[in-house]
Amino acid sequence: MAVDDALVTTVVGSYPQPDWLVNREMLGSRLPPRVRAQEIWRIPEEFLAEAQDDATIIAIRDMERAGIEIVTDGEIRRESYSNRFATALDGMDVENPGTAIDRTGHPNPVPRAVGPIHRVRPVGVEDLEFLRRNTDRPVKITLPGPFTMAQQAQDDFFGDRRSLALALAEAVRAEVTDLFAAGADIVQLDEPYLQARPEAAREYAIEAINRAVEGLPGTIALHTCFGYAAIVHERPPGYSFLAELNDCAADLIAIETAQPGLDLSILGQLSDKGVILGVVDLSDPAVETPGTIAARIREALRYHAPDKLQIAPDCGMKYLPRARAFAKLQAMTEAARIVRAELAG
Repeated sequence: MAVDDALVTTVVGSYPQPDWLVNREMLGSRLPPRVRAQEIWRIPEEFLAEAQDDATIIAIRDMERAGIEIVTDGEIRRESYSNRFATALDGMDVENPGTAIDRTGHPNPVPRAVGPIHRVRPVGVEDLEFLRRNTDRPVKITLPGPFTMAQQAQDDFFGDRRSLALALAEAVRAEVTDLFAAGADIVQLDEPYLQARPEAAREYAIEAINRAVEGLPGTIALHTCFGYAAIVHERPPGYSFLAELNDCAADLIAIETAQPGLDLSILGQLSDKGVILGVVDLSDPAVETPGTIAARIREALRYHAPDKLQIAPDCGMKYLPRARAFAKLQAMTEAARIVRAELAG
């Protein structure tokens, strides 16, 4: 299965971590952590890495059994989608965190930028290599984008958030370069704050994203969304920052459409891009039927060619019960199979 086949199925990134690995009740009762949150892990430190390896294999096998064609590592080793990378950078003080307002409007402890930003070591390369060893399918690895990380930090050094974002972009670029060298088929930048902070995004987000990935030798995806359904319950009727992404250096733009019930004519705003189409509603405890999901895919085909569409859940599945996440993926892959058969005549 090539990454450019019609209606290839994938995931946004995260998959549910087992209850024996993390305290899921604790995880779900708080905002996504921006600094380290080691208290969520149930496993003693000396056994944690082995336990995370085992849980990652479970996530990979679940995706394979569900029929997912481009798999991730489920982000099993992460406390959130962003903190594992952001807290590994020199120039970020995580021992004495600052505060930033989360997209829900609540304060959240965040890293403080206290000096020049440097990536002192690869952060996700070993994770990617472990994923590559444990599947023969195309693989995607994710990391937070520079714009979102700049919004999730307290700036005590740069003096303006654009400069912080551009410095973070250099760290992201070094990481993405190493991830492609280690065998990633797709590297995805997670940029949910493009939607949460559209005014700032218009000022410098595309500049930062392009600095991070422009000219790199691999397929770049960029995910933007309205936030985890378990955390952010109100969704606007449309994206406030989307058409601008048609001019960014990413090859694929991942968006959610099922949860907010988006008018899929918005795909016309991304005419030059491949789209990772979110078609599974993670706010609904019910498992949609393949027919329901297939109807969403068919609607998207009115506005985008099938070879420019990948099919995915709306967002990361981290906060779902594992059985529900697996069932939703099964329904999604069956829906893609139905529509592919229709296209084949």
